[in-house]
Amino acid sequence: MLATTSSGSALDLDEVPPLPVRRFSVVEYRRMIELGLFDDDERFELLEGWIVPKMVRNPSHDVTIELTHEALRGFLPEGWRVRNQFATTTADSEPEPDLIVVRGVPRDYLDHHPGPLETALVIEVADSSLVRDRGVKRRLYARAGYPVYWIINLGTARVEVYTDPTGPDANPAYRLVLEFGVEDSVPLVIDGREVGRLPVRDLLP
Repeated sequence: MLATTSSGSALDLDEVPPLPVRRFSVVEYRRMIELGLFDDDERFELLEGWIVPKMVRNPSHDVTIELTHEALRGFLPEGWRVRNQFATTTADSEPEPDLIVVRGVPRDYLDHHPGPLETALVIEVADSSLVRDRGVKRRLYARAGYPVYWIINLGTARVEVYTDPTGPDANPAYRLVLEFGVEDSVPLVIDGREVGRLPVRDLLP
């Protein structure tokens, strides 16, 4: 499992670290946030029990999030909405995907973050974060059963679409992987039904 240090260098969390560490539960992680143990300008997420610094964003990354948000809104059926860089919760993780399509209205999530059963689509925009997005994040999303996972790969100008998660088995993965280029349109599947197609060029900066 790869993460980055505060300097942006790679860190393999599956290797034995040089000093003793331990994983944290979702409850412990939330309690640390409530107690103000992180500075206001520190940005973390909980990935498989590890508290990991979030990747540094650049302008093209942020523009892609905004473009994709606008494209999604035009196709979402009633009762679904897009959230930007808000948390979602699994048994051992609380990642903050770049975009997530969830069921309901904002006040539905006053007392919890949405989980896999309330989620139709998770999207990560990948540039420097590609290793993490294809690695630990793809694994934890598949283990938890998020039905559709997109990686908008800025390096290749393609959208990687992962569907049919295996769930909590020994090697969680998505059984079906498709890629769409700038001349293609990506099928938008909400609650098991295709509701439209988004041109890839409309999602890219």
